Amino acid sequence: MSSFEVTGGHTLKGEIIPQGAKNEALQVLSAVLLTSSPVTISNIPDILDVNLLIELLADIGVKITRTDKHTCTFQADDIDADFLASDAFRKKGGRLRGSVMFAGPMLGRFKRAYIPKPGGDKIGRRRLDTHIIGFEKLGATYAYDDKLGCFKLSSSQLHGTYMLLDEPSVTGTANIVMAAVLAEGITTIYNAACEPYLQQLCKMLNSMGAKISGIGSNLLTVEGVTSLGGTTHRMLPDMIEIGSFIGLAAMTQSEITIKDAGVAHLGIIPEKFQQLGIQFSIKGDDIYIPAQDVYEIQTFMDGGILTISDHPWPGLTPDLLSIVLVVATQARGSVLVHQKMFESRLFFTDKLIDMGAQIILCDPHRATVIGLARKQPLRGITMSSPDIRAGQALLIAALSAEGKSVIQNIEQIDRGYQYIDERLRKLGAEIRRI
Repeated sequence: MSSFEVTGGHTLKGEIIPQGAKNEALQVLSAVLLTSSPVTISNIPDILDVNLLIELLADIGVKITRTDKHTCTFQADDIDADFLASDAFRKKGGRLRGSVMFAGPMLGRFKRAYIPKPGGDKIGRRRLDTHIIGFEKLGATYAYDDKLGCFKLSSSQLHGTYMLLDEPSVTGTANIVMAAVLAEGITTIYNAACEPYLQQLCKMLNSMGAKISGIGSNLLTVEGVTSLGGTTHRMLPDMIEIGSFIGLAAMTQSEITIKDAGVAHLGIIPEKFQQLGIQFSIKGDDIYIPAQDVYEIQTFMDGGILTISDHPWPGLTPDLLSIVLVVATQARGSVLVHQKMFESRLFFTDKLIDMGAQIILCDPHRATVIGLARKQPLRGITMSSPDIRAGQALLIAALSAEGKSVIQNIEQIDRGYQYIDERLRKLGAEIRRI
């Protein structure tokens, strides 16, 4: 098992290009199962989770041609639908939560799908109710198969219907949309997720011949078609990585330019980092962050302590709250970080406290950060990465800290960030994989 050895305290400088969006990849790659025609996707991130999903596609019979590390053509014209019920798929698919995204397209096209117990980050309960209830409303039956050791969905024919989702789940909405595009009739999905990655999926499906309207809103209308064709699709830059780089620049007092950042798709993210006092300017599609000695957290207009919390889009994505929390440790001022969605995601704060940060973990969902205003630098320690986003946050903390840090279990970071050590070294970071 690999670790990162980081010597902190170095000022970084230069340009960095964000990778393709991990959360989009898990959706659009699954959508290739909806057609027998070739689908070419570019700007694919070269990360563990995405590469595992591509392996799973190959395992069930998808033909894959790699043009380069970040571009693939997929053709799902000879699929073994029952492979998803095999021990081999269950073992591999159980390592990746994204494998549940196969259910919608498989159910829509082949009228049956299998769901193993999903894997992924250990950040609290992540239920699949929204997915399953949506499939049932489309006419699928759902039961646990003791013999196969997985859940089975089946339908002789899916039928369009109206549904009001109990939560605007991104993956739930994506899965239901992928099933509905090949259903008979019209499906209306209210309280749908409207994240840019879900918008990207819908636009890709429309380019394949689907008829989806309301894209970008929480009310989607899907008019079923009999079949879909091929297309080409380019993935967005990863907004989580972009937020990470903004935070990295502030924490290390560095001058960094984030190239080709897809600024139009970042929503409220830039504003939230500005509330932490971080200065930057947008030049075309690039974000320039100047070196900044001190950044001061804003207060509410009545003088109250700022609260930053996650919300469904267009609110702040929960994947960035770990970064926000770390960045606040060296700001001037205080902030309450409220992680509403996942009850275990703030438990990495004990490692930051060991580094010298002043944090009060109020409960599993809330932490108060008292900024040190650089009066006392964080100190390097040995720690372990508990999940993808906390791992990246701890890496930022280590790069800003005084002395040497060792981050163990970096497979968690590699699941979501491609070549992160190589890219940071080009900016001047002292980091090596051991």
